[in-house]
Amino acid sequence: MTTVLPHETPRPAGFWIRAAALLVDFVIFYVAEHSFRFAAYRWWGDDVRDLDSGDATLVVRILADVFMLVFAGVYTTVLHTMDGQTIGKMLMGARVVGADGAPLPLGAALLRYVAYFVSAAPLAMGFIMAGLRRDKRALHDLIAGSRVDRIRARPRARAAAPPAQAPVTPPVA
Repeated sequence: MTTVLPHETPRPAGFWIRAAALLVDFVIFYVAEHSFRFAAYRWWGDDVRDLDSGDATLVVRILADVFMLVFAGVYTTVLHTMDGQTIGKMLMGARVVGADGAPLPLGAALLRYVAYFVSAAPLAMGFIMAGLRRDKRALHDLIAGSRVDRIRARPRARAAAPPAQAPVTPPVA
């Protein structure tokens, strides 16, 4: 776990870093949804396929959508509460914290997830706000009382140099 030292001022994560992290998380959501659909096809067979198009029936599509909403909600809420990072944020070096810099409590993390839909509603302007504001907070951050900070990469441990060998002197006879 990386913590911000008192003398360091946290840097806000910018729009493009946050967008890249969201894209990684969307790939995870895509894989989860298609895994759910695959499991439905395997479990129920051709009963869940529309005979005309070969696609999933309306019931399976609705179940997949509900599954995705619940999965995405649990994924983001739990990971933001545990360490402030989804897998996308881990890869991009960003962390969600409360506006005061403290870890995000469960209620605020859940509110942040619900507020994603508010950010997305008016032509994604709530997300675009992160690129326009000096503090880089999006609408869902303002609603939930959170912010996204860049975290310093952990310094890599350098391999220790091999021990120097003592010069070998020939034995004296």
